[in-house]
Amino acid sequence: MIDVALAITSLAAVLFVARMLRGPALADRVISVDGFVSTIVIGVTVASVRPGSGVVESTVLVVAISGFVGTAILARFIERRGS
Repeated sequence: MIDVALAITSLAAVLFVARMLRGPALADRVISVDGFVSTIVIGVTVASVRPGSGVVESTVLVVAISGFVGTAILARFIERRGS
């Protein structure tokens, strides 16, 4: 079941990257980056469930906070650029 969850998460990540490259607007790209970071967090969380995994939950926390801060900064940039 873990492998199926990782496969679905990987497919979602590929689709977010495709959207990131396709655009067309900067806001679309920012949303796709946020979705991509979310899929990374989900993938790491699913991988940490595996027995004997060396993944620690603090890794997930760092990636999630970094993704949030990055999205907030890019949203602020888009807001100021539009005015």
